[in-house]
Amino acid sequence: MAEQWRASHILVKHEESRRCASWRDEDGKQIRARSKDQATAILREYREKIVADPAQFEAIASTDSDCGSAAQGGDVGLFGPGEMQQPFEDAVKSLKVGELSDVVYTDSGAHIIKRTA
Repeated sequence: MAEQWRASHILVKHEESRRCASWRDEDGKQIRARSKDQATAILREYREKIVADPAQFEAIASTDSDCGSAAQGGDVGLFGPGEMQQPFEDAVKSLKVGELSDVVYTDSGAHIIKRTA
């Protein structure tokens, strides 16, 4: 059986995201107005809060992530090789369980990722 990982993430979409809409911004107005640098700054603020209080991860993911996984506190579930965009998978593989990434960029947008298994 192929190796599998589990992770949670917080996604902040921006004007360069492949799909400029989300459950939080269905028409994409806010996303199209947000630069990649602004998305990065938002995620760095979230990361500081989470480092100070790890319990904040799920709360922030639930309310502020542009991914549908927000409904699960950011949990994307188990996945194997090739099931996620390569930068996301690479970031998860580089983390130890419980570790939090710096900002990671994919075609979907900017993420901070927590490896959970």
